[in-house]
Formats: sequence, structure tokens, C-alpha cells
Amino acid sequence: MTEFGNLIINTDNYKHCHYPLYPPGTEYVSSYIESRGGEFPICMFTGLQIFIRKYLMKPITLEDIDEAEATEREQGMHFNRDNWLGILNDHGGFLPVEIEAVPEGTVLPVKNVLVQVINTDPRYFWATSFFETALLRAVWYPTTVGTISWLAKQQIKRAFERTSDHPELVRGILHDYGARGVSSQESAAIGGCAHLVNFHQSDTVPGIIAAKKYYNAVAPSRSGPNAEHAGFCAWGRDDEIGAMRNMLQTYADNGVALLLTDTYDHENAVKRIIGEELRKEVEDFPGLVGVRPDSGDVVQVTADTIEWLMDSFGYTTNSKGFKVLPDYVRVVQGDGVRRESLPKVLAEMERRGLAAENAVYGMGGGLLQHCNRDTMEFGMKANAVRVNGEWRDISKAPTGDRMKASKPGRLALEYRDGDYRTVRRDAIPEEENQLVPVFRNGQLLKKWDFSELIERSERETPEYYYADALAAMEVAERSGSLAGARG
Repeated sequence: MTEFGNLIINTDNYKHCHYPLYPPGTEYVSSYIESRGGEFPICMFTGLQIFIRKYLMKPITLEDIDEAEATEREQGMHFNRDNWLGILNDHGGFLPVEIEAVPEGTVLPVKNVLVQVINTDPRYFWATSFFETALLRAVWYPTTVGTISWLAKQQIKRAFERTSDHPELVRGILHDYGARGVSSQESAAIGGCAHLVNFHQSDTVPGIIAAKKYYNAVAPSRSGPNAEHAGFCAWGRDDEIGAMRNMLQTYADNGVALLLTDTYDHENAVKRIIGEELRKEVEDFPGLVGVRPDSGDVVQVTADTIEWLMDSFGYTTNSKGFKVLPDYVRVVQGDGVRRESLPKVLAEMERRGLAAENAVYGMGGGLLQHCNRDTMEFGMKANAVRVNGEWRDISKAPTGDRMKASKPGRLALEYRDGDYRTVRRDAIPEEENQLVPVFRNGQLLKKWDFSELIERSERETPEYYYADALAAMEVAERSGSLAGARG
């Protein structure tokens, strides 16, 4: 048995019975992928190159065909061995398909074509739809994670615009803590890579490796020594100060030490141990000391911890009138940070007059796992077929769910007046089509560099792309102000 690398069984069982269900004389099948809506108005497209390089550039073998036949037949599923022997003998084992896609890192509105696929050999018209399961999964997951991360970045950018003098720090504010919160190492790699398009902070090693391996990324991430409860608990409750002092001494040469403060009593750890007993050692530490609350109400504990540290270490006031901790100490909030809570945290800090740079954040399962295909209503649907030399537009239009209606005809993506829209392929000149051929018959036609993904993700976009994300901050700020007034 292969280690899940056999493309012929990287699918749903029923895909094997679909090829004879097309009309006689079918020659070509075109399908496309889009986010049909869901929770966000936009998406940041990424991740396709990983799938192409990992799966589609590896030819199927006779052993793969044998394994697939045994697997399908023992389940009572139809299997056409001749179809796959034909691909092996006629195309060297590579799927005879062409894939065109939006350049990765592009941010565009939902309900637009992101990927379009067509077979290149009329004998294998069924190949287009056969690998839908794997291809759709390869697109929806990293694009959804990348979108969550991109929208969080817009919220952080706005907080910095309003409260900080240092916008250059934004890419370092949201750290990926999600490796243990995902379903597999491959998820950690794919989702972690998507996050790094927006931020250069991560502890998800597979994501860092994926960025380097599949996109030629150079030093895509930064991290630093961070405590865990096992080590701190081992010192005992009566020597919590010893655990912290040991870490400060051990990692002085590294220049970063992130101290856990909720092992027992967070407030006591911040105010008395760090703020009094270790105050001189924190001030003299040759780098950054991170104070990491890991429990409690994420909104209140983040702001409270910043203020307690200011009581001990002082603060300056920046040009916008917001308080800033000394450069050597920051709050590192890695608990309870999700797309619903982050705007509330940022709003509460602003309400209290605290600059956004006083805290950095770690997002775990909320970044890499709290999403599914329906978060952005992803789908891959056939949009055109050629039968006996005649092209037909095809689409679905279920009366019970208008969201599932699909787009008919071969598609193109147009960029005009600063925005994107999907049009028929024959409606615009070929050179204006934003879809780029990226794969054909086993060959990678376009290799995106990670720096290109970052550059595209940071291009200026219409305000409506992130208006809802910023509105969540305004709502949080108003509710916080009311709560403060009542208090």
C-alpha cells in the first residue's frame, strides 16, 4: 500500500463510476472552482502550487493502478483498468489536463472563478472531474486560512493606523500556534504556509517547510524561546520565580524569552514576580521579554496585563496620544485569539489608550482548524462540455438552494477599474484574462515565488473587501465604551 500518494484513490469511491455517464461523443469537459459566498466577502487565493507539485507532477505507475483496482473492487465499486493503463501508456502516467488559476496571493471578491480545468486529450474527458475531491480540498483549505489571516491583518493594520507610530511592525503581530490544533501534519503544512503570506511569525514548523519547499521562500518565519507549563510546573508553586529567572538566564544570548504567567496566579506573576522581584532582570535582559497570559477572558486579560506592566516598567506616549511599553517588554496573548475575539481585543486596547504594538498574538485552532469547506461555500462545477465537436454551456440551478447555482460557459477573470469580475472567455481579449495557465500534462507552467504571493497580498484593495472586518472592530469599540461607562 502506498502512503496516501496514489492519485487514483485520492478521491471519492463514486468518481470511478462517472466516466460512462457522459453523453456519447463527449470530448472535452471544463470545470471551475469558486468561493460561492459564505462568511467573507473576499478571498486570498493560495495553496494550489503545493498540490500540483506534490501530487500532479508525480506520474501514476502500474503499481498504483493495481492498488486502486484492488481497493475499489473489494468495495463493490466499478473500476476501468483500461482508462488508467491508457493514461500510463499514452501520457507517461500524468493526468492529461490543463489547469489555469488566479496568481497566488491575489485578493479578490468571492463568487469569482479561481481555478479552471480542462482535459487535453479527448479520450480522457472524464479526467477533469475525476480529481475534483483532491483539487477542491487543495484550494478551499489554504485559501480559507489565508483569508482569515488576511482579514485579521487588515484589523491589525487599522489598529496600528489609529494608535501606533510603527506600521512596519504589522507583519510580526500574529503568530501561528496552530500545529497541535489541526487534524494532520499536512494540514499544518498547508494552512501554516497560507498564514505566512500575511505574517512572518509561526511555530508551525510544517508550514515553514512547505513555504520553503513549494514556493522557494527564504526565511519565511521568525520565532523565539517560549515557555510551556510542564517546565514551569516542575519548579513547583513555591519557586515560580526560579522558573522565570532560569529562562531569562538561559536565553539571554538568544535575545527573546516568553514567560508564562498563568501557571498559578496570573495577576501575582505579572505584578509581583515580574513587576517587582524580577524587574531589574527584565529591564537588563538583552532583548525582548514576552509576558504570556494563557488563560482568562482574552479581551480583558490582554489589556489588564499591559496596564499592570506599565505600572511596573512605565510607558511613553506616542504621537497619537497612546501609551507604549518600553521596547524590552510586551504582552504575548496566545489563548482564545480567534477571528471573533481579535477585533474585541484591539478595540479594548484602543478604548484604554494603549497602542496596538503593546501586544502580539498567537492564533492556533482559530486560524488553522475553525473552518471548513462551507465557511466560504467552495465548490467545483462543470461549466462546459464539447460533444461531437460542439461546445455546450452547462450549469446547475437547484430550486432548493440558489447559492449552489453554477456559472455556465468557459470562463475568464477580468480586472477593470480596480476590481475583478468573472466573464465569459470570449468576452475579453485573451491577454486581459487574469487566469494564468499553471499546469499541463504533468508540467508546471508557472512557478510562483513566495515573495510574489506576499507582494500580491499587500496590494491596495477596495475598502469593501475588508469593511466588515473593520466594522467588527467598531462594534466592539462601541460595546466596550458602553461597558466602561456603565462600570
